[in-house]
Amino acid sequence: MSEPTREAAPANDRPLPSKPAGGLKRAALVFVAIVGAYLAVAYVVLPTFWVRYAHRHPAIDETPGITITGDDHPGDPINVALIGSEADVRQIMKAAGWYPADPLGLRSDVKIAADTVLERPYDTAPVSNLFLWGRKEDLAFEQPVGDDPRQRHHVRFWKSAKLDATGRPAWMGSATYDKHVGLSHTTGQITHHIAADVDAERDHLFENLKQTGELADVQTIDGFHNVREGRNGGGDPWHTDGRLFAGTVEMRTSP
Repeated sequence: MSEPTREAAPANDRPLPSKPAGGLKRAALVFVAIVGAYLAVAYVVLPTFWVRYAHRHPAIDETPGITITGDDHPGDPINVALIGSEADVRQIMKAAGWYPADPLGLRSDVKIAADTVLERPYDTAPVSNLFLWGRKEDLAFEQPVGDDPRQRHHVRFWKSAKLDATGRPAWMGSATYDKHVGLSHTTGQITHHIAADVDAERDHLFENLKQTGELADVQTIDGFHNVREGRNGGGDPWHTDGRLFAGTVEMRTSP
């Protein structure tokens, strides 16, 4: 007798051929690598390049990290910058509650001496000259602390020769806190002594500036300082985390 013929199984009941697991794994790894590369370039590499090079004011990279005193000693460190016209800088500093410092001279010297002894406020007391790019500061501002002129927030600014794409200079600044009046450790002259933490004064100034609502942009530039501690011309120690804060003022006037 002949054996019975087996009927073929329906097509939809046949087992499907399995796809190689190795190929799927490689495809998934390639996909993850592509996505990872995109995220790294779009969110890390290009923004870092933009902040450090393309968007940075051209004067910043050519600015010395330390100012110089009139007798060629190291001065206070540069730790802030504002980008804008002189009128822009004056306006935002006024809005932030800082006063332009009086020029040095006999009259201001007598006044600050008398106000120091009598503990009277002197909101526009002069600051000593420091030098950057071979010249003394172009602008200086201060913010009093109570009624004692021996303590104050203050900042000096130097106008850069280089301009950005909008034709505006950078005003490179040194912000420090005067904690008391005493004798210079190097010359014996009467001077203000600064607090060592210059970053705290940098942060304080920019908190005031941000509150005005007149900053279009703020950059934190890491590694601006290679030397992160030292002593200024009066012998006062200072230290920093090496960062410079740069703020672009809303453009309201021509450079």
